[in-house]
Formats: sequence, C-alpha cells, structure tokens
Amino acid sequence: MVASKIAVVTGASSGIGAELAVLLAEREYHVFAVARRADRLYDLRVRISRKRGQCTALPADLSDYEQRERLIAALAPNADEIDVLVNNAGFGTHGYFTDTDLDRELALIEVNCSALVHLTKRILPWMLQRQGGYILNLASMAAFQPGPVMAMYYASKAFVLSLSQALSEECAGTGVSVTALCPGTISTEFQATAGIAKSARPAYASNMTAHEAAEIGLEAMFARKRVVVTGTKNKLAIFMNRFMPRRIMVRAVRKIQEARLNRSEV
Repeated sequence: MVASKIAVVTGASSGIGAELAVLLAEREYHVFAVARRADRLYDLRVRISRKRGQCTALPADLSDYEQRERLIAALAPNADEIDVLVNNAGFGTHGYFTDTDLDRELALIEVNCSALVHLTKRILPWMLQRQGGYILNLASMAAFQPGPVMAMYYASKAFVLSLSQALSEECAGTGVSVTALCPGTISTEFQATAGIAKSARPAYASNMTAHEAAEIGLEAMFARKRVVVTGTKNKLAIFMNRFMPRRIMVRAVRKIQEARLNRSEV
C-alpha cells in the first residue's frame, strides 16, 4: 500500500493517539507519528507495518519550543500532502493547586496548549492554501467545567475546546475543518501519569476503550463535525450541565477528584 496523503498524529505512543494512528494508516494515510518516547514510536511503526501501512516516527518533546520548531521543519517538505493533523498529545496533574509541582504544570501548559497552537499555526495555512484538510484536537469531558484538584488539566482542555470551536468557525467554507473530540475517562496511562490513585473510580463514564474513542473521533472528523462527546452517559452529563448552577457543579467535581487523590503522596 502506497499512501498519497499524510496524517500527523501527536501523542502517538499510547492510548487514543496510538489507536488514531493505526486507524488512519488503515485508511491509507502515511502516518507521521510524534511522541517523546522513541521506543514506543518504533513499536507503533512495527504495528502499522504489519498491516501493510506506512508510518514515519518523529520523536520530539512537545514541551520544548525548539523541538517543536524542528518538528515543523521536518514536516515542511511534505506540506502539500498533509491532509490530517491530530493534536492528541497531553497529560494531567492531580492534586490541590498549592501542592502540585510548578515545573510540571508549566510543562502541561506547553504540551496541552502551546504545542497545539504551535503546530496548528504552522500547518493550518498549508491546508488553507490547498483548500482542504482536517484537524482533530483532543479536548475532554473536563473541558466543560472547572476542575478543582485537577485545576490546570481542566483549564487546559477548556482552552482546547474554545480554540477549536473558534477555528472551526474561522475555517467555515475553506475546505478545512476543525473538530474537538471530548472523551470521558478511558483506561490509558493518563491516570498513572497524573498521579491519580490506582483504586480511584473514573471521573466520567468509562465503558469505552481507546480504540472505540478513536473510531468515534475519526468518524466525527471526517464528517466535519465541530464537537463530539463520546458515550451516551457523557452526552447526557453535558446536557445536564447547562441547567446545573456552576457552584454546585464545581463542588461535585471537587468531591469526585478528592476521592481520587493518591493519599500516599498528599
């Protein structure tokens, strides 16, 4: 299989990002997979090649501005073939704002927000010039309300959702679409990375695999939808949020997140 179109996928080393990369390769895209862990990207490349797909590994730490610039320079020779950009890279921190590490949360902003802006700022003009393309940004159920005890993560996902909706409107009629994927809790490495207790119950409905969430995201992206929330229970929760006083909602989130604290680290 020789792919004529390119899909750039960040955070492709595991979870939803890896599943998106595999699904895009199955759709005959040449996947340019970006992540910090080179060994995981190699595993992904092997996984895709076994299905006769094409994958180029581009290791990069997206919290670093210079590495992002080098990544963009590596992509530039293929600007005319980039049809899909998936901004999936991201991580969370868990704990009271005064207890969490400042450097870690500044890195969170760089990966969750700045990297998304940086790559989109460079790649979107290439798509607009060609009058075609798709951008999929990974937001979250967390994007719809403030999140005490995960304040920075929730805020970063609200940023992603807001920016995605604004860019979607700006791109209307250009042949380029922007979609925000808002999954609930998925069983991935996210919880361990964020420092959430292993025994903690999910913050949102979690009867979905990373593969299923990726399928929903791609279906919505290719349908040029602006926002997609995964799962019926999560969609209902978002609907109910419209009628719940913000103060009550924020207290409810705090109660859920406090119950998920890793007490051995508090």
